[in-house]
Amino acid sequence: MDPSWRGKPYHSLDAMLRQRFGEKIYKITLNGGMTCPNRDGTIGTGGCIFCSAGGSGDFAGNAAQPISVQMEQQIQSIRKKRPVRKFIAYFQAYTNTYAPVEYLEKIFGEALQHPDIAGLSIGTRPDCLPRETLDLLGDLNKNKPVWVELGLQTIHEHTARYIRRGYGLGCFEQAVEGLDSRDLEIVVHMILGLPGESRDDMLETVRYLNGQPVQGIKLQLLHILKDTDLAADYLAGRFQALSQEAYLDLVVACLEHLSPDIVVHRITGDGPKDLLIGPLWSSRKRDVLNALHHKMKIQNTWQGRCFLEKGDRYA
Repeated sequence: MDPSWRGKPYHSLDAMLRQRFGEKIYKITLNGGMTCPNRDGTIGTGGCIFCSAGGSGDFAGNAAQPISVQMEQQIQSIRKKRPVRKFIAYFQAYTNTYAPVEYLEKIFGEALQHPDIAGLSIGTRPDCLPRETLDLLGDLNKNKPVWVELGLQTIHEHTARYIRRGYGLGCFEQAVEGLDSRDLEIVVHMILGLPGESRDDMLETVRYLNGQPVQGIKLQLLHILKDTDLAADYLAGRFQALSQEAYLDLVVACLEHLSPDIVVHRITGDGPKDLLIGPLWSSRKRDVLNALHHKMKIQNTWQGRCFLEKGDRYA
């Protein structure tokens, strides 16, 4: 187990970055101007049921601007508030490998050439990683760290159909194999609170990920955003949003069963306040994190407790 986070409740991204780079690292969120096969008609036109019109990139830069301009604007904005030397360039909006490899090489290379960029993070879908794209990412990774974020959300096919994910678990496994064979770091997105999923269903997804060659996870609260099909189901009373206490109970259980070697990149996430319908308590991110840390302290628990005690792997 990585000793850098001993004595803390979980293996956080901040701790990992400080150990790797020796200092605080901030993310800047970029928009490469791409769309998604689940929106352009290749797979579907409505996108995933929870996804806003911004394609999960509501906080990303302006796609009309060059990557270099987006970076400089955000770097200068952060530096006005705090002295930061290095950054991770995060391509967040929509599907960031859904473009010809020549274009990807241009924008990713432009980001990595900036002297203050320490690494690259790319949010994408498992079904948008052809061999030539994987080879490009593998080559870029030889110069600066590259990690790829995959929106799995759940391993359960009935839930995947409901959220209109658009690919099966086999596709995810094939993508993980291709990324792992090129020594690329893999971060998996998992949503807690998806309609119809029980606590055991969610823990089964965690156990499954323990058995995959992944280095990071984002535990994301299900946000209900305006003008999404998920919002229509919610407003029609087809499911209920999680309370803060219920969510914290789930997060603690997931962390207890999660391998201690997997870095936790996110615990809750931010929903745009102008779009957020629920849960409204989630907008108080600092309060949620403080409540989680307090809960884990009084319960005397930590990431991997059940994993280490019970060998908690996917059967």
